[in-house]
Amino acid sequence: MEFMVNWLANTPAFAVPFALAALGLIITEKSGVLSLGAEGFMLVGALAGAGAAIALGLPPVLALVAAALAAALVSLLYALLVILLRVNQVIAGLAMVFFCQGLTSLIATQQGWTNRMIDGLKPIPLGPLADIPIVGRLFFHQDILVYLTVPVFFGATYVLNRTMFGLRLKAVGENPEAADAAGVNVGLHRLLAVVIGAALVGLAGGYLSVAVAKIWVDGMSGGRGWIAIALVIFARWHPWRALGGAILFGCIEALIPRVAAVGLQVPQYFVLMTPYLATLAVMMWTSWRSRQRGTQPAALGVPHVREERR
Repeated sequence: MEFMVNWLANTPAFAVPFALAALGLIITEKSGVLSLGAEGFMLVGALAGAGAAIALGLPPVLALVAAALAAALVSLLYALLVILLRVNQVIAGLAMVFFCQGLTSLIATQQGWTNRMIDGLKPIPLGPLADIPIVGRLFFHQDILVYLTVPVFFGATYVLNRTMFGLRLKAVGENPEAADAAGVNVGLHRLLAVVIGAALVGLAGGYLSVAVAKIWVDGMSGGRGWIAIALVIFARWHPWRALGGAILFGCIEALIPRVAAVGLQVPQYFVLMTPYLATLAVMMWTSWRSRQRGTQPAALGVPHVREERR
């Protein structure tokens, strides 16, 4: 019983990076911009969060803000490539991943941030609710970003479906020519979607270094950005389905240290590859489901060339 409680109590913290990264990707791709650079933006956020805590001595919450801002800033380069210069979005996304991997390794090595411990986020017990047996540890003894993740999903869903900005954003992703003819600034909406989405992915990376690991190591995103991309496809670009998938992957990741802690004789490499096996299973299931009507934005990955008006 104690094993189950410890496992499930750790699941929300492991699920948050997947959830925030997937939400950021959904926002970006709703505008028609394919975002394969998530792994890179997550690394930038993780390094910025760790650096803000180590070098500047910022409290964890401000370190997370720094993580989001750093990823948003780097995403401007990606936006320049795919929106203004209309570079192939697959190539540009992969290039951003390699660029961010090299950049973060270089900065961390030069600044001496590698393997430096961080005084990260701590759980905030919610009064008497945290003392409820089992339930208290699962839901009411988490850190602030765990508590805020669900409200963030509510807010993002409302903005996408109920506000003029969200409706215009989706129109840009479905039919940019028609949106342009209706007076919508396609380039501006795509730019905002890229920056907002990257900020959320960077926040997910910052959470990894500031709250989950409380340390910076090279490549610490560990493929989570790629898993977030698979989650978006699995969720068919629906935020709440993505949150459900993030919880599933959070359960898998939270299980890995628990298995090691109780001394179960399971090969280490098999345990470590479990999240990626789950990703393959999700992709195969999604491929089978894709025989049905697709729900991806119709103009996803398609650059917009504005026609001159007479």
